[in-house]
Amino acid sequence: MSAAARAPHFVRSFERGLAVIRAFDTEHPALTLSEVARACELTRAAARRFLLTLADLGYVHNDGRLFRLTPRVLELGYAYLAAFTLPQIAEPHLEQLVAQVRESSSLCVLDGDDIVYVSRVPTRRIMTAAITVGTRFPAHVTSVGRVILAHLSEEELDARLARADLSPLTDRTITSTAVLRTELQRVRRQGYAVVDQELEEGLRSVAAPVRDRDGEVVAGVNIPVHAGRNSVESVRRDLLPHLLATVARIEADLAMATGRGRAADHGTGTHR
Repeated sequence: MSAAARAPHFVRSFERGLAVIRAFDTEHPALTLSEVARACELTRAAARRFLLTLADLGYVHNDGRLFRLTPRVLELGYAYLAAFTLPQIAEPHLEQLVAQVRESSSLCVLDGDDIVYVSRVPTRRIMTAAITVGTRFPAHVTSVGRVILAHLSEEELDARLARADLSPLTDRTITSTAVLRTELQRVRRQGYAVVDQELEEGLRSVAAPVRDRDGEVVAGVNIPVHAGRNSVESVRRDLLPHLLATVARIEADLAMATGRGRAADHGTGTHR
């Protein structure tokens, strides 16, 4: 967010503190003070204050040279995960799907301009980057991102496409806003997306949207496969029917779960 776009309530120091936490990831589990300062574009003095504050709060451990996040940082996301029942609802269905197709499958949601993995059942590693719950990728270049983007309102989609970085990740990546918009329209019409080696060479993926009881797309489920073992045609023929059936079962359980919640709320209201 640019400085000009920030609202009067925006707390810059809080943004910087969160940036320090985000500097740590699977590739950088331990960082020096200088590395944190460089990654967050902070002075060493500012980075030191943030790190020592986080250490005082129990979120960071320092061995004298290297800083690491502690398990306590999980508390920051626990409230969201505890209230977000969709991953728990989806997981047994993903397990059944993986057993059927013998390929990995994941449930993802849209967060900003990225998709985030919130549930995953793996079979084997198929991508260069390890994928776990919390992994993020640009939404527009993934099949699961496209099935979510395709169902946004025109106004929201316009805003996202206007700011999207369409730099090529492979020589197959769609880099034209007009072409991407046309592809998203096709995805919306057909009810699924297939992305062929746009995120990574050798990776094909098919995804379908997950709707809540009101028909709003809230997530997507994907099946990624090796391009060498699976043609686009075989993905549609052999994997897509299982994927669509799985999504239908997830949606049925989600509708039932949220229906019970609404019924309970309504019952409480009528028996005051």
